Amino acid sequence: MAAQTLCFPVGIRLYVSTRSRRLTMNRSKIIAAAMSDDPIREWILSEGNATEIRSISSVGGGCINLANRYDTDSGSFFVKTNRSIGPSMFEGEALGLNQMYETKSIRVPKPFKIGPLPTGGSYIIMEFIEFGSSRGNQSILGRRLAEMHKAGKSRKGFGFDVNNTIGSTPQINTWMLDWVEFYGKQRLGYQLKLARDQYGDSVIYERGHRLIKKMGCLFENIMIEPCLLHGDLWSGNISSDKNGDPVILDPACYYGHNEAEFEMSWCAGFGGDFYSAYFEVMPKQPGFDQRMDLYMLYHYLNHYNLFGSGYRSSAMSIIQDYLGMLEA
Repeated sequence: MAAQTLCFPVGIRLYVSTRSRRLTMNRSKIIAAAMSDDPIREWILSEGNATEIRSISSVGGGCINLANRYDTDSGSFFVKTNRSIGPSMFEGEALGLNQMYETKSIRVPKPFKIGPLPTGGSYIIMEFIEFGSSRGNQSILGRRLAEMHKAGKSRKGFGFDVNNTIGSTPQINTWMLDWVEFYGKQRLGYQLKLARDQYGDSVIYERGHRLIKKMGCLFENIMIEPCLLHGDLWSGNISSDKNGDPVILDPACYYGHNEAEFEMSWCAGFGGDFYSAYFEVMPKQPGFDQRMDLYMLYHYLNHYNLFGSGYRSSAMSIIQDYLGMLEA
């Protein structure tokens, strides 16, 4: 028996075919519209070379941005978003990550894309690094960080090509040729002004500026080269990959005195092995220990401005100790 053939009149066949094409076109428009409303998804499914986003999961981290892991059929991506701050914050982060990446010294997540969110705010898409179970070997971390400082140099002086942020505080990076002037004006001086403007704290402002005027003697007889700094190196921004190699992330980069990298040593957990390995590559200079608190002062002042008066006493104590020594 001949196989039965299901036939439609010509008019019905045309109607079905046209309706099918319309449904396909409408579906494509809906998908395109949805993607245009989500630039993160749009990039991942185009330039990110993925055809499917399999899952999106929250990643714990800082208190300023939201962080998510996007798992796709072409690998994973790490995405940070901020609903209130524009792309300039992430532009500074991406520039810093790229410049650290180019030193070929210590591992950092490679940034891929930054941009504005349609509803306000901004995003950054970067390489997802699977972290290991520990912060890695302290000696390797010290050596790799020193190698980054040695490789990352600037002929423009001290500063950075863009202003960025330290936490959510603006960090001014206008190029200057003199390090002491740069640190006094754009690091300590800026934070002192914020404290006066925000809290009316004229006491810490006045005493801090007395210190700035006198601190130059702490830098005598040493060589200061503009080195590429991570700029916010505390324990939460240090990890290791699955192979145990150190990874640093969430930078506030600029070119400065290499010793300023240890500004956050009070909550970074650097040990003797770290410093021994670091100084094998970047030798310790005279007066290093005397300058350490001066560098930590910048972050204590920033914490005061970000989180309140709980950090004021630590900042004031450092200022008073230096004034006692320098004005004696």
